Amino acid sequence: MLFVGLTGGIGSGKSEALAAFERLGVPTLSTDAVVHDLLVAPEVRDLLRDRWGDRVLTDGEVDRAAVATIVFGKPEELAWLEGTLFPRVGERMAAWRTGLQGRHDVAVVEVPLLFEAGIEGAFDATVAVLADEALREERAAARGHEGVEGRTGRQLSQDEKADRADHMIRNDGTISDLEAAVRDVLAELRGKVG
Repeated sequence: MLFVGLTGGIGSGKSEALAAFERLGVPTLSTDAVVHDLLVAPEVRDLLRDRWGDRVLTDGEVDRAAVATIVFGKPEELAWLEGTLFPRVGERMAAWRTGLQGRHDVAVVEVPLLFEAGIEGAFDATVAVLADEALREERAAARGHEGVEGRTGRQLSQDEKADRADHMIRNDGTISDLEAAVRDVLAELRGKVG
């Protein structure tokens, strides 16, 4: 099975590309979704409360916006959070991959900071999703994330992601255009498996 890492900048449409892979019958995993699951786990919630107090909880659950406000302004706090979450994400990703062995020819994992975290070597191939800068800004603003500036500042440029990736998908058009581009890349990936 070809294990593929999918990445892209904020607002590039990597989640839409992941959904397109899934619609085409490819098993997919979003590391962002894994992080969201981890943030509701009592073990992780307690670690965050021990570190930052009740200000990161709302009704006893982790308030992701409060966490973002803390970590994206303080590199040492972000490093602590990543050190707490990344190994757990890695464990879940490895378990997911193991569960797929022998049943699929390609599997895709969305990892926003794939190259920045230096984990591209965990994958057989990498795909970068790119989009026009103005369109990315528009999409990011529409999502209204806390700490977008801090997140963008930590990411490689689109050009650098494209240079490092094995495959590239442009996402400047419609969902149908994106799905066609994903289909083309999937054909290339399956060609490698064959």
